[in-house]
Parts: sequence; structure tokens; C-alpha cells
Amino acid sequence: MKKFNLAMAFAAGAILLSGCKLDKMIKLAQENDLQVNPNPLEVHGGDVPFEVSAVLPPKILPSNTSFTLNTIYVYGDQEVSVGAIEFQASDFPNSSSTTSRKASNFSFPYQEGMNPGTLYVQGVATDTRNGKSKQGERLAVAQGLIMTSGWVKDVAMTSYAEHGYNDKEELIPTNVSFYFDQGRSNLRTSLTYDGKSNRAKRDELSGFIAEKNVTRTVTITGTHSPEGSETINSDLSEDRAKEIEKFYRNRMDRYDYKGAADSIDFILKPVIQDWAAFKAALASYDGISADEKKEYNNIMNGSGSFVEKEKEMQKLSTYKKVFNDVYPGLRSAKTEVLTVKPKKSNAEIAVLAKAIVNGDADADTLTIEELMFSATLTPSLEEKASIYKAAADKSGMWQAHNNLAATHIEMALKGDKSKLDGASTQLEIAANKNGSAAEVQANMAAVQVLQGDYDAAYETLGGVSSSSNDINGKVSAMKGAVEVRMAEYDKAKASFTSAKNTENVMIDRGLAHLLSGDYKMADAEFKQVERADAYYLLAVSAARQNNAADVGSNLKKAVDAEPSYKDMALNDLEFANYADAVNEAVK
Repeated sequence: MKKFNLAMAFAAGAILLSGCKLDKMIKLAQENDLQVNPNPLEVHGGDVPFEVSAVLPPKILPSNTSFTLNTIYVYGDQEVSVGAIEFQASDFPNSSSTTSRKASNFSFPYQEGMNPGTLYVQGVATDTRNGKSKQGERLAVAQGLIMTSGWVKDVAMTSYAEHGYNDKEELIPTNVSFYFDQGRSNLRTSLTYDGKSNRAKRDELSGFIAEKNVTRTVTITGTHSPEGSETINSDLSEDRAKEIEKFYRNRMDRYDYKGAADSIDFILKPVIQDWAAFKAALASYDGISADEKKEYNNIMNGSGSFVEKEKEMQKLSTYKKVFNDVYPGLRSAKTEVLTVKPKKSNAEIAVLAKAIVNGDADADTLTIEELMFSATLTPSLEEKASIYKAAADKSGMWQAHNNLAATHIEMALKGDKSKLDGASTQLEIAANKNGSAAEVQANMAAVQVLQGDYDAAYETLGGVSSSSNDINGKVSAMKGAVEVRMAEYDKAKASFTSAKNTENVMIDRGLAHLLSGDYKMADAEFKQVERADAYYLLAVSAARQNNAADVGSNLKKAVDAEPSYKDMALNDLEFANYADAVNEAVK
């Protein structure tokens, strides 16, 4: 913090006073001091904020007078009147014996070309009785601008809507339940329980096996009704499962499965003396009352062995009805076959998608999900855009329009900013169909960032609501970068805690720490990025920590990686006190 003598700024005010006091007033004016903080001035959030504090010595502010300090920023042939500090004698009644202190905060908007420039103060002494005034000469109090905040990077990330297609292996369950006579494990084909005979089910399963679907597992769960001894029940459950396995394997042999049969895993699950199935069947049975059902549940939940409990049930008045209506459904072999869902190969999908785009195949050759998925199979942004356009034309789905917009944004990120108009148009269409979609809102914000409309982007980002960690991470990253640009450094650091990480995000996060004085955290971020701008900012951090050695070493790496940084470093006021280190680094 520098102090400046205000003799030139205030001496002219003494002319308004009586001639006999002129020499004394000039002498007193020379004892004034003024401070500007920060000095040099710094750009933050597109503005140049600073504080000016001034101290007037005793006796320099006689009654019926005022001193005004005007601040002016001058650059080239332009100047900006920033503001003033005014000392009214009436506000300082003890000014004859004490110093008079006052400080004010100022700010002016930064414009291209303002650096280098000079901040001046100019004193004006006024006789408040007659309004006459006299101004002194301008005094330069701050030279140039620190532009470190300008290292902030735009962060624009694309959000693609789900295409709805799963290219991984999916298994389709096919379920068939066979039923058995009491105490039997041989399959009586004429037995009908659930409206369809075992014969009909066996024929259907036989036809299914004949199709030679790619099969992963055949799980057969054998069960028994509660009556009978432990030995009988144990054998029944397992034998019923084995009966269906035997039938299944027989049919595979008949239909010539050959080696394919060895890849099918048969899983037999005999369920022995387990009340779960009976409890579920009883709960859905409407042949007896709730109180009567409660009698069965009390027995099942009570003490005794499985066989003893079943014998207790035989004493209930409703047992015969339950035995006839419920027990038959428990004598089963429940079979689940998991087969692989037939799908086109990724290569086939890619070829068909290209044919659709070129007009060589009908749009219905692929489902909309397959067509959307095909866009992920090509690295070419032009091909992606063509596919998403075809998908949008075919379906009109908001997802297709959103993804077409996202592809245009990616093209803009690679340098073709003309694609932003197309992205905006597609996002408008997507928003008309589903304006609350987080992907659409996030992409709108990305477009606004790339167009330089940061206020609009910030408002849009604030309205994004998503359950997706991926989208939320992108939104936090974009929001944090905009907050750094707005000089909301604490908010930016909070946003960056949940942000998706990229090199630009790490630069911006480090900048938020640097500009708020947390140099250790700033260094930790910059050191993760092996890039010229990261080295340069490490040098800035070192300068602010009075570490000349690190200023030189990091500047050397920055200039070696990006030679254009040489002139920047030589003129950067961050390094004003490190001329030797800078010259050594850039030579």
C-alpha cells in the first residue's frame, strides 16, 4: 500500500484563505497523505474496484470550507471521472486540533484499452460561503492495471439426453410352471391347474426350445405341499425339478443343440419345508375368512416342527377346503429360462444408420433408440449431427433435437462459432417439447457462455434441476466459471466443489483461490495442469507470496511452452518487484 503526499492536490485550496495564512497552509498540505488500495489497481468481474483513504492534518479545514478529492482514470487520450471524497468543515468540528480522516470505495467499468493507464486525484478547495473554489494540479496515485482475473476460462459442457438403447447383453425371462399330483414327481400331462394343462405347457416349451434361442440359464424350482414326512417332501421337491430338467435336455438332444447345450447352466432349487409359498397362496385365497386364515398363520408362526404344524392344521375345520384348493398349486416345478435378447451388432447399426442418413434406407430400418445410439458409434461430429437430424426428423423427440444442439455446441467448442445459431434453434424446439429437461437447460447455458452472455447463462444455470450427477457436475463447473468472471470468488469455490473436472475447471478453480488470497489451494490446482497458462499463474501466485525463485522457474516454463507470454510477463505489474527474475526467465 503506497502513501502519496497531497501538497499539489491541496495547496491550491490555500489561495482561498487569507494571504497571511498562505505559507502555513501550504506547509500543512504537504503533511497530508493518501492511500489507494489495491495499488496497482486490479480488474475484477469486468470492473476496477478500489478504495481511497485520505488524512488531513489539523488546521487545514477551517470553518466554512471544504476540500474535495476527485479521482480520475486516464488512459490514452481518454479519461473517466470515477468519484470524489469530500471533506466538509461542518462534518469535522475538531479539525483545528485533530486530523480529519475519510475513505470511500470506488469502481469503474473496465474497457478494452484501459491498460496501461493512470489513476489521478485532484484536490479542490471551496469557500462554502460564496461558492468560490480553486483546484490544484492532478497527482498520479496508481499506475496501470493488474489483469490476472482475465485468465478465467470459459467452461461450456454439453449434455446429451439418453438414447434409450442398451447395447449390452440383455436376458429375457420365459416362465413356465408345471404341476404334479400329490406325492408324485412324474409329470401327468393331462393335469390342469391354472387353466392350462401340463401337455399344453410342455408343447409350448418344446416349441420354444426348438427355436434354439441363445440361452444362459434354466432355473427350476421344485416345491411341495405341506403334507407328508420330511423324507418324502425332500425327495418330491428335488425329483420334480429333475423331471423338468430331464424333459428340457431331451428336447435339446432332439433339436440337435450339440455344443450349445454345454453352455446352458441348469440350476435346480428344491424348496423343502418352507412356509413362504403357502403363506403367499393363503393370503390371496378368498375361500375362507380372514379369521380362519389367522388360525393357519398362528400355527405356522408357533412352535413345533414343519410336520407337526401341518398335522395341527389338519384339525382345523377349513383344512379340507384349503387342502383341495390351495395345496395343488404348491406341488410344482417353476421353470425360468433366461435367453439372450436378439440384437443387431454395433457394426450393423452403424451401417444402417449411414444408409438412413444418405437416403439409401427407410428411416424405420432402425428403431429410434437404435438410430440415436448409432450417433455414439462415430467420432465424427458431422456424422453425429447428420444422425441426430435424421432422428429428429423421424421422431420429433426433444432428445433428438437436444442432442443435435449438443453436437453443434461441440463443433463451436472446436472453433466453428457459426454452429451456435443452429444449436440455439434446436434447443428452442427441444424446450417447446420439454422445457424442464435438465439437458436442454444446461445446453442453453453452454450456448450463452460461448456467446459471452454470462448474465443470461448464470440465470439459466440457476434453474437447472437434475437427478443426474453427470449433469449436475457440468452445471456446477459452468456456474463456477461464470462466478469467477463475476468476481464472486467464494461462490465460485463452493460451486467448484461438486464440478466435473477438466483442465479449464482446474484453472478457474485455482484462479478463484488465487484472487481471494488462498495461495496454497491455488497452487494445488495449477500444479495439476501441465499447460503454459497454469505455469504463468503459478508465477503470479509466487509473486504474491514474495517467492522470487518460484516466480522465475514458473515463468521460464510458461514462456518455454508459450513464447508469446514473454512480452506479457515483462509488462505484467504482478511482477513489478521481480524484474531480475523475470528477465532471467524470459531471456
